[in-house]
Amino acid sequence: MADHHPIYTTQVDISSGSVSPEPAPAAASDDQTALLREMVILQKKTCELLGDLLTQVSQQQRQRAAELKAWKASHPELAASCRKAAEALSAVHTQFLATVAEEAAENAEVFTDSDYALSDFIDRHGPRIAHFNGVMQLFSQLGSPPSAGKGSD
Repeated sequence: MADHHPIYTTQVDISSGSVSPEPAPAAASDDQTALLREMVILQKKTCELLGDLLTQVSQQQRQRAAELKAWKASHPELAASCRKAAEALSAVHTQFLATVAEEAAENAEVFTDSDYALSDFIDRHGPRIAHFNGVMQLFSQLGSPPSAGKGSD
């Protein structure tokens, strides 16, 4: 029995959790805190930039409104003519859109099957609608009645 030596075995755990589990959560917590601080800083910067953007856009809108008001004051007869034209063309615009919409609804299946038919429809009506909308918008803006808050300026 002297030939039998006792067998000594050892186990070494090399998984990631076995290397000092105590410091890992503290380090992770510090990393999360730092990331959250960075996120808050970035959100504050974003809010500042959005505020600046809002100020810029508001300034431009106020400037345009002031220019339009001055134009209307300088050309009251033309502003009144634009208002009358917008009112008169409104019914024509509505009827035109109704006709185009009806044609589109009637031919929807054809448009699905034929690129040519759809292109023809758009070529016939698209530019006219775009131009008509532009004219209506111009007349509406130039002929709009003065704002109710004009006494507060």
